Amino acid sequence: MNADLEHDCLPVHIAIIMDGNGRWARKRGFPRITGHSEGINSVREITRVSGELGVKHLTLYTFSQENWSRPVTEVSALMKLLLKTIRKEVKNLNEKNVRLTTIGTISDLPDEAREGIEEGIELTKNNTGLNLNLALSYGSRQELISAMKKIGENMKEGILNSDDINESLVSSLLYTSNIPDPDLLIRTGGEFRVSNFLLWQIAYTELVVTQKFWPEFRENDLHEAIKMFQDRERRFGKVSEQVA
Repeated sequence: MNADLEHDCLPVHIAIIMDGNGRWARKRGFPRITGHSEGINSVREITRVSGELGVKHLTLYTFSQENWSRPVTEVSALMKLLLKTIRKEVKNLNEKNVRLTTIGTISDLPDEAREGIEEGIELTKNNTGLNLNLALSYGSRQELISAMKKIGENMKEGILNSDDINESLVSSLLYTSNIPDPDLLIRTGGEFRVSNFLLWQIAYTELVVTQKFWPEFRENDLHEAIKMFQDRERRFGKVSEQVA
Protein backbone atom coordinates (compact mmCIF):
# COMPACT_ATOMS: atom_id res chain seq x y z
CA MET A 1 0.00 0.00 0.00
CA ASN A 2 1.15 3.55 -0.76
CA ALA A 3 2.91 4.87 2.35
CA ASP A 4 1.18 8.24 1.98
CA LEU A 5 -2.28 6.73 2.35
CA GLU A 6 -4.00 6.17 5.70
CA HIS A 7 -5.28 2.62 5.72
CA ASP A 8 -7.90 3.38 8.39
CA CYS A 9 -9.33 6.28 6.37
CA LEU A 10 -9.93 4.68 2.98
CA PRO A 11 -13.12 5.43 1.06
CA VAL A 12 -15.50 2.51 1.44
CA HIS A 13 -17.13 3.20 -1.92
CA ILE A 14 -15.42 4.81 -4.91
CA ALA A 15 -17.40 5.77 -8.00
CA ILE A 16 -15.72 6.71 -11.28
CA ILE A 17 -16.96 8.50 -14.39
CA MET A 18 -14.59 6.99 -16.95
CA ASP A 19 -14.41 9.88 -19.41
CA GLY A 20 -12.02 10.67 -22.24
CA ASN A 21 -11.69 7.40 -24.16
CA GLY A 22 -12.68 9.01 -27.46
CA ARG A 23 -10.52 12.09 -26.95
CA TRP A 24 -7.54 9.91 -26.01
CA ALA A 25 -7.94 7.99 -29.28
CA ARG A 26 -8.51 11.09 -31.42
CA LYS A 27 -5.32 12.76 -30.14
CA ARG A 28 -3.41 9.71 -31.37
CA GLY A 29 -5.20 9.37 -34.69
CA PHE A 30 -7.03 6.19 -33.68
CA PRO A 31 -10.74 5.35 -34.04
CA ARG A 32 -12.82 5.97 -30.92
CA ILE A 33 -13.27 2.27 -30.19
CA THR A 34 -9.49 1.99 -29.73
CA GLY A 35 -9.81 4.38 -26.80
CA HIS A 36 -12.53 2.24 -25.27
CA SER A 37 -10.39 -0.87 -25.74
CA GLU A 38 -7.42 0.80 -24.07
CA GLY A 39 -9.71 1.93 -21.25
CA ILE A 40 -10.24 -1.75 -20.37
CA ASN A 41 -6.62 -1.83 -19.18
CA SER A 42 -7.44 0.98 -16.76
CA VAL A 43 -10.53 -0.87 -15.54
CA ARG A 44 -8.43 -3.97 -14.91
CA GLU A 45 -5.73 -2.07 -13.00
CA ILE A 46 -8.05 0.13 -10.94
CA THR A 47 -10.13 -2.92 -10.00
CA ARG A 48 -7.00 -4.78 -8.90
CA VAL A 49 -5.64 -1.84 -6.90
CA SER A 50 -9.00 -1.12 -5.25
CA GLY A 51 -9.23 -4.73 -4.11
CA GLU A 52 -5.68 -4.71 -2.79
CA LEU A 53 -6.27 -1.50 -0.86
CA GLY A 54 -9.39 -2.87 0.79
CA VAL A 55 -11.97 -0.67 -0.92
CA LYS A 56 -15.34 -2.40 -0.54
CA HIS A 57 -17.27 -1.02 -3.53
CA LEU A 58 -16.12 0.31 -6.91
CA THR A 59 -18.87 1.66 -9.17
CA LEU A 60 -17.86 2.37 -12.78
CA TYR A 61 -20.06 4.44 -15.10
CA THR A 62 -19.77 2.01 -17.99
CA PHE A 63 -22.64 2.89 -20.33
CA SER A 64 -25.31 5.51 -19.71
CA GLN A 65 -28.86 5.53 -21.03
CA GLU A 66 -27.89 8.62 -23.02
CA ASN A 67 -25.10 6.65 -24.71
CA TRP A 68 -27.70 4.75 -26.71
CA SER A 69 -28.06 7.91 -28.84
CA ARG A 70 -24.48 7.59 -30.12
CA PRO A 71 -23.89 6.35 -33.70
CA VAL A 72 -25.20 2.82 -34.18
CA THR A 73 -21.79 1.56 -35.28
CA GLU A 74 -20.16 2.82 -32.07
CA VAL A 75 -22.89 1.40 -29.82
CA SER A 76 -22.61 -1.98 -31.56
CA ALA A 77 -18.83 -1.96 -31.16
CA LEU A 78 -19.16 -1.04 -27.47
CA MET A 79 -21.60 -3.88 -26.82
CA LYS A 80 -19.27 -6.36 -28.53
CA LEU A 81 -16.35 -5.01 -26.49
CA LEU A 82 -18.40 -5.33 -23.30
CA LEU A 83 -19.23 -8.97 -24.01
CA LYS A 84 -15.64 -9.79 -25.00
CA THR A 85 -14.29 -8.14 -21.86
CA ILE A 86 -16.71 -9.85 -19.49
CA ARG A 87 -15.97 -13.27 -20.96
CA LYS A 88 -12.23 -12.62 -20.76
CA GLU A 89 -12.09 -11.04 -17.30
CA VAL A 90 -14.75 -12.76 -15.22
CA LYS A 91 -12.63 -15.82 -14.43
CA ASN A 92 -9.86 -13.60 -13.10
CA LEU A 93 -12.38 -11.56 -11.09
CA ASN A 94 -13.67 -14.75 -9.52
CA GLU A 95 -10.14 -15.93 -8.66
CA LYS A 96 -9.50 -12.54 -7.01
CA ASN A 97 -12.67 -12.91 -4.88
CA VAL A 98 -14.31 -9.94 -6.68
CA ARG A 99 -18.10 -9.88 -6.83
CA LEU A 100 -19.61 -8.48 -10.04
CA THR A 101 -22.87 -6.53 -9.79
CA THR A 102 -24.69 -3.99 -11.95
CA ILE A 103 -27.02 -1.03 -11.66
CA GLY A 104 -29.19 0.25 -14.46
CA THR A 105 -31.50 -1.46 -16.92
CA ILE A 106 -29.46 -4.38 -18.22
CA SER A 107 -32.56 -5.68 -20.01
CA ASP A 108 -31.81 -2.92 -22.55
CA LEU A 109 -28.58 -4.67 -23.56
CA PRO A 110 -28.34 -7.01 -26.57
CA ASP A 111 -29.11 -10.58 -25.54
CA GLU A 112 -25.53 -11.86 -25.77
CA ALA A 113 -24.11 -8.98 -23.73
CA ARG A 114 -26.87 -9.27 -21.13
CA GLU A 115 -26.42 -13.02 -20.82
CA GLY A 116 -22.65 -12.60 -20.46
CA ILE A 117 -23.16 -10.11 -17.64
CA GLU A 118 -25.70 -12.35 -15.92
CA GLU A 119 -23.32 -15.31 -16.12
CA GLY A 120 -20.58 -13.20 -14.52
CA ILE A 121 -22.91 -12.08 -11.75
CA GLU A 122 -23.94 -15.68 -11.05
CA LEU A 123 -20.35 -16.97 -11.04
CA THR A 124 -19.11 -14.34 -8.56
CA LYS A 125 -22.20 -13.86 -6.39
CA ASN A 126 -20.71 -15.50 -3.30
CA ASN A 127 -17.37 -13.68 -3.40
CA THR A 128 -16.57 -11.52 -0.37
CA GLY A 129 -13.88 -9.14 -1.65
CA LEU A 130 -14.32 -6.00 -3.73
CA ASN A 131 -17.78 -5.41 -5.18
CA LEU A 132 -17.23 -4.29 -8.79
CA ASN A 133 -20.46 -2.53 -9.68
CA LEU A 134 -20.98 -1.67 -13.36
CA ALA A 135 -23.50 1.05 -14.24
CA LEU A 136 -24.99 -0.20 -17.51
CA SER A 137 -27.76 1.52 -19.41
CA TYR A 138 -27.89 3.67 -16.31
CA GLY A 139 -29.42 7.10 -15.78
CA SER A 140 -29.93 8.65 -12.37
CA ARG A 141 -33.04 10.63 -13.30
CA GLN A 142 -34.62 7.46 -14.62
CA GLU A 143 -33.62 5.67 -11.40
CA LEU A 144 -35.35 8.37 -9.34
CA ILE A 145 -38.46 8.25 -11.54
CA SER A 146 -38.60 4.49 -10.99
CA ALA A 147 -38.45 5.04 -7.22
CA MET A 148 -41.20 7.69 -7.42
CA LYS A 149 -43.41 5.33 -9.38
CA LYS A 150 -42.98 2.62 -6.73
CA ILE A 151 -43.91 5.11 -4.02
CA GLY A 152 -46.97 6.20 -6.00
CA GLU A 153 -48.09 2.61 -6.51
CA ASN A 154 -47.67 1.81 -2.81
CA MET A 155 -49.62 4.91 -1.83
CA LYS A 156 -52.40 3.99 -4.25
CA GLU A 157 -52.58 0.52 -2.68
CA GLY A 158 -52.65 2.01 0.82
CA ILE A 159 -49.27 0.52 1.78
CA LEU A 160 -47.73 3.98 2.27
CA ASN A 161 -48.94 7.43 3.21
CA SER A 162 -47.14 10.74 2.73
CA ASP A 163 -45.70 10.69 6.27
CA ASP A 164 -43.83 7.48 5.41
CA ILE A 165 -41.80 9.17 2.66
CA ASN A 166 -38.30 10.02 3.88
CA GLU A 167 -34.67 9.72 2.76
CA SER A 168 -34.37 6.14 3.98
CA LEU A 169 -37.41 5.07 1.99
CA VAL A 170 -36.18 6.69 -1.22
CA SER A 171 -32.69 5.18 -0.77
CA SER A 172 -34.22 1.74 -0.29
CA LEU A 173 -35.92 1.99 -3.68
CA LEU A 174 -32.81 2.92 -5.67
CA TYR A 175 -30.61 0.51 -7.61
CA THR A 176 -27.93 1.04 -4.96
CA SER A 177 -30.16 0.11 -2.01
CA ASN A 178 -27.77 -2.59 -0.77
CA ILE A 179 -24.53 -0.55 -0.88
CA PRO A 180 -23.46 2.68 0.85
CA ASP A 181 -23.34 6.00 -0.96
CA PRO A 182 -19.98 6.80 -2.58
CA ASP A 183 -17.39 8.48 -0.38
CA LEU A 184 -15.34 9.54 -3.41
CA LEU A 185 -16.36 10.29 -7.00
CA ILE A 186 -13.56 10.55 -9.55
CA ARG A 187 -14.11 11.97 -13.02
CA THR A 188 -11.38 11.60 -15.60
CA GLY A 189 -11.05 13.72 -18.74
CA GLY A 190 -11.22 17.14 -17.08
CA GLU A 191 -14.96 17.84 -17.44
CA PHE A 192 -16.72 19.37 -14.40
CA ARG A 193 -20.13 17.71 -14.50
CA VAL A 194 -21.73 14.58 -13.08
CA SER A 195 -23.59 13.51 -16.25
CA ASN A 196 -26.73 12.06 -14.66
CA PHE A 197 -24.70 9.71 -12.45
CA LEU A 198 -25.82 8.80 -8.91
CA LEU A 199 -27.47 12.20 -8.36
CA TRP A 200 -29.16 11.19 -5.10
CA GLN A 201 -26.25 9.14 -3.81
CA ILE A 202 -23.50 11.78 -4.22
CA ALA A 203 -25.14 14.44 -2.06
CA TYR A 204 -22.13 14.44 0.31
CA THR A 205 -19.58 12.65 -1.84
CA GLU A 206 -16.10 14.16 -2.26
CA LEU A 207 -15.40 14.99 -5.92
CA VAL A 208 -12.03 14.72 -7.66
CA VAL A 209 -11.64 15.75 -11.30
CA THR A 210 -8.46 14.83 -13.14
CA GLN A 211 -7.34 16.08 -16.55
CA LYS A 212 -6.09 12.60 -17.44
CA PHE A 213 -8.17 10.66 -19.92
CA TRP A 214 -9.48 7.32 -18.65
CA PRO A 215 -7.05 5.19 -20.73
CA GLU A 216 -4.19 7.00 -18.95
CA PHE A 217 -5.59 6.59 -15.42
CA ARG A 218 -3.56 4.10 -13.44
CA GLU A 219 -2.55 3.04 -9.92
CA ASN A 220 -0.65 6.22 -8.99
CA ASP A 221 -3.59 8.35 -10.15
CA LEU A 222 -5.99 6.41 -7.94
CA HIS A 223 -3.62 6.79 -4.99
CA GLU A 224 -3.45 10.54 -5.66
CA ALA A 225 -7.26 10.84 -5.73
CA ILE A 226 -7.58 8.88 -2.48
CA LYS A 227 -4.89 11.06 -0.88
CA MET A 228 -6.90 14.17 -1.86
CA PHE A 229 -9.97 12.55 -0.29
CA GLN A 230 -8.07 11.84 2.93
CA ASP A 231 -6.77 15.40 3.13
CA ARG A 232 -10.30 16.83 3.16
CA GLU A 233 -12.57 17.41 6.13
CA ARG A 234 -15.99 15.85 5.64
CA ARG A 235 -18.46 17.88 7.68
CA PHE A 236 -21.85 16.76 6.29
CA GLY A 237 -23.32 20.20 7.01
CA LYS A 238 -21.72 20.59 10.43
CA VAL A 239 -18.88 22.92 11.47
CA SER A 240 -15.30 21.79 11.98
CA GLU A 241 -15.57 21.82 15.78
CA GLN A 242 -18.51 19.43 15.70
CA VAL A 243 -16.69 17.00 13.44
CA ALA A 244 -13.56 17.10 15.59
